[in-house]
Amino acid sequence: MLARPTRRLLSTLSSTLNAFPPPEALSSATATKPFQAQVWASMQPPPESAISAFAARLRLFDGAPPSNLHEVMTKVFTHHSYIKLHTSQKPNEPLPATNKDLESIGNGLLGLFATEYVHAAYPHLPTRAVKAAVTAYVGPQTCADVAREWGTANLLRWHRMPKIGSRKPVLHSDAYASVPRSIVALAYQYGSLDHARELVHKVFLSRKVDLKSFVKFRNPMEALVDTALMFGREKPKSRLLKETGRMSISPVFVVGVFSGEEKLGEGFGSSLRMAEHRACEDALHRLYLTKTPAHELSVPTSTFSSSSGLDSFSTLLSPSVQPFHAVELGASEVLFGSAGRGKLPGRPGNASRQNVEQDD
Repeated sequence: MLARPTRRLLSTLSSTLNAFPPPEALSSATATKPFQAQVWASMQPPPESAISAFAARLRLFDGAPPSNLHEVMTKVFTHHSYIKLHTSQKPNEPLPATNKDLESIGNGLLGLFATEYVHAAYPHLPTRAVKAAVTAYVGPQTCADVAREWGTANLLRWHRMPKIGSRKPVLHSDAYASVPRSIVALAYQYGSLDHARELVHKVFLSRKVDLKSFVKFRNPMEALVDTALMFGREKPKSRLLKETGRMSISPVFVVGVFSGEEKLGEGFGSSLRMAEHRACEDALHRLYLTKTPAHELSVPTSTFSSSSGLDSFSTLLSPSVQPFHAVELGASEVLFGSAGRGKLPGRPGNASRQNVEQDD
C-alpha cells in the first residue's frame, strides 16, 4: 500500500500534469535547497474538479453553490498548521486563508446539536453519560473518522507539528477533524441553521453508539435501592426465577429484580451473585436509557427561523416560529455517589445485599 505522501503526490500529478515538473525541480542543481517532491505536492491547492465533486456529493448547498466555491472550499481543506509550511517554502507570498475560524464555529454547532439531541432523546441519562455520549457522537475521533470516510486525504493541506512547551502537537487526526467541523459551519453560513442541523443529524447523530458502556455502577443493587427510593417505589428484592445444573460444573441461574409485584430487570449468570448483579444493571439501564419515541422528539433549535446565517436569531420571537415542546427530564443524577456519600433522607445507612428469594 502506498504511503500517504506518495498517494498525495500521485494525485497532485494527475491534476497538474501540464505544470509538472515545476521550475524549481529543473533548477535543483543550482538551488541551495534540494527539490522535495512530497513537500511540493503538499503545497498544491486541491483541484477544482475534486472540490466541485466533493460539494456536490455532500449536497452542501441548498441552492446554487457560491461563485467563489473553489476559494471557500480550499479554505475548508487548509488546516491552520499549514501556515508554518507555507511560510518556510514561500516566505514572500501572502498567507493563505485557513479553516481555524470555521472549525471553531462548527465545533460549537456540533456540540449544540449533539447535546440537545442526547438530552431530548434520553431524558434520564446521567450528566457524565451525557458528556460521554456527546463526545462519542461528535468528538475529535468521530470527526476524523467522518473526514476519512468522505475521502479528504488528497484534499487536506496541513503540517505535522511536535509538542512544544504547553502547546499541543498537531497530528493527522487533528487536521482531519477540522474538515467536518468546517463543513458544518459552512452549511450554517451559506444555508441555514436547519440545514446545518439536518447535516449533523444525518452524518453524526444517525450513528449507533453503545450508551450502556457509559452507564456503569460499582454496586448496581445499592444504586437501584437509591433510585427506587428516589421515585417513591418499594425497596427492590431479588428473586430466583429459573435455574439449571446447580450441582454441575456449569450452572445457570436466572434472577429477577422486583419492586413490589413489578419486575424491574432480569439477568443470568453462573452464580446467584452474578445473576443478581446483571439483573440490577438491567433494571438501571431500562430506566436511564429510556429513549423518547421519534415522533415525540423535539429539540430547542427547531424554534429558530429557517433563515440563512445569523438571520436565524432575528425572528426567534416571531409568532410564525414553530413552538418547542420539551420532553420531561427525569432525575438525571445517580445519587449513589462516587465518593460513597450518596444517601437519601430516611434511608437507613448503606443498603445491605438482598438475599435471593426463590419463587415457588
